[in-house]
Amino acid sequence: MYSFIRSVFPLSGILRLAAAGFLSLSWLASGAALAESRVDASSAPNDFVQAVADNALEAVKKDRAVKSGDMASINKVINEYVLPYVNFEKTTRLAAGRYWRQATPQQQRDLVEAFKGTLIRTYSGAFTRVDQKSAFTMLPFRGDAKADDVVVRSTLSQGNGPSVGIDYRLEKTAQGWKIYDLNVEGIWLIQNYRNQFAQQITQNGIDGLIAALNQNNR
Repeated sequence: MYSFIRSVFPLSGILRLAAAGFLSLSWLASGAALAESRVDASSAPNDFVQAVADNALEAVKKDRAVKSGDMASINKVINEYVLPYVNFEKTTRLAAGRYWRQATPQQQRDLVEAFKGTLIRTYSGAFTRVDQKSAFTMLPFRGDAKADDVVVRSTLSQGNGPSVGIDYRLEKTAQGWKIYDLNVEGIWLIQNYRNQFAQQITQNGIDGLIAALNQNNR
């Protein structure tokens, strides 16, 4: 089981870049409680992402426990503040592909939680790389702001490392915009995991995938 986790979820250079993307989701989440600027989920896509990211960055910079990599603090931030801005169920459903329809409702819920736990634990080290120079810059919006599914492009600059290009895929819901996928330096999160999930499900079933993910979360 452990060998599967190491082969499917290696901390390679590409996935370390993906860590920056997942961290940015966490930044978006953590801004909800401490935000000084109003975040309007019905505003233009770039404005929505920029406002939440700016507020969240300041919150993370001030949170020593999160920056130190404390898992309890990180999980608290994710569990309390990711859901208002991210449709993680859709992220998991698209990563599972056609196998999602074969899963029972309980398996679907378990897979969402297991996948979320894996991403948080795998990439928790990215929190420690936040510094006072970290900043998001939104790039010019190229899509149709009136569309129901759009991509927002940004650059994350860091004082202790190279800048990272991050694209956010958003969907328009009854509650406003929600993020469900990330592209970090050309690698989409959902696409990156889809083949890996399919391989594990083919070999060991949906319960096998859930067990493998949870093994890494202990």
